Amino acid sequence: MSKGPYDDIINLPRPEPIRPRMPIQNRAAQFMPFAALTGYDETIEETARLTDDRIELDEYIKARLDKKLDILKEQIGNEPEITVTYFKRDETKPGGAYVSVHGTARKIDYNSRIIIMRDGTRIPINDIINITGDIVKFIE
Repeated sequence: MSKGPYDDIINLPRPEPIRPRMPIQNRAAQFMPFAALTGYDETIEETARLTDDRIELDEYIKARLDKKLDILKEQIGNEPEITVTYFKRDETKPGGAYVSVHGTARKIDYNSRIIIMRDGTRIPINDIINITGDIVKFIE
């Protein structure tokens, strides 16, 4: 057999390093993707999130809504079940979204101008665009 250039070392044991070996978990971290722009993806996602503008109600709709609020005020002791659609302002950017809350009305606070539902939801009266339910179904 011919002798190769590495035959003298080919079967030697692997030399041990001078420093202790790095744990496998730490070695894997070296190869994880690097995020140079921390928070960039979240910022792009937030910017892309759409918000709606608040609708200005005409006088006819305001008058109808006032009638519904008056009926609700009269029936509040009976804790009527209603659905309220209102504009909820966005906490981080201009605009917001229209949401509907279904539940039992517990109280109307005219000083703070809010409707308080049994579950604790507080709905600003000035942001309401519609109230539906059995107690107001004849007003349309």
